Amino acid sequence: MTRPFLMWPDKRLTQVAKPIEAVTDETRALWDEMVEIMEAMPGYGLAAPQIGVSLRVAVVDCSDERGKVIRLANPEILSKSDETFTYDEASPNLPGVAAKVKRPARVKVSFLDADGDRVTQDFEDVWATSVQHQIDHLNGRMYFDNLSRTKRAMLLKKASKA
Repeated sequence: MTRPFLMWPDKRLTQVAKPIEAVTDETRALWDEMVEIMEAMPGYGLAAPQIGVSLRVAVVDCSDERGKVIRLANPEILSKSDETFTYDEASPNLPGVAAKVKRPARVKVSFLDADGDRVTQDFEDVWATSVQHQIDHLNGRMYFDNLSRTKRAMLLKKASKA
């Protein structure tokens, strides 16, 4: 059984997710479920709060051929590039709308991997965008929170009509 997506404006989408203490079999099972949900969307990433689990756990796969999923627990951005990358972002939590979001083109992220080891990895372009998008979810933010007040209002108005 897969968990349903929370729909905006569910208050749980605005809460900061709790860190996990260690990667366990339960964490790995949650990651597996999240990969299945992400592939069914299809999408480039999924954070646990999107499906009602308030834990700092996410998955990302921006590869063309798929199957290169990165499992992240307790991710932290260590550094960001000054150079930016703009990408059309969307979320299954607010279906039917998308917006161009400008984010740092490269990020260095520290996280617990599937083995429970703390690793540091560099992400670029779409990968960097997706990782930042998922970390936003873990911090109780949606992609449209990165838009100007006017663009955000227009997007939410359009979504309410969809």
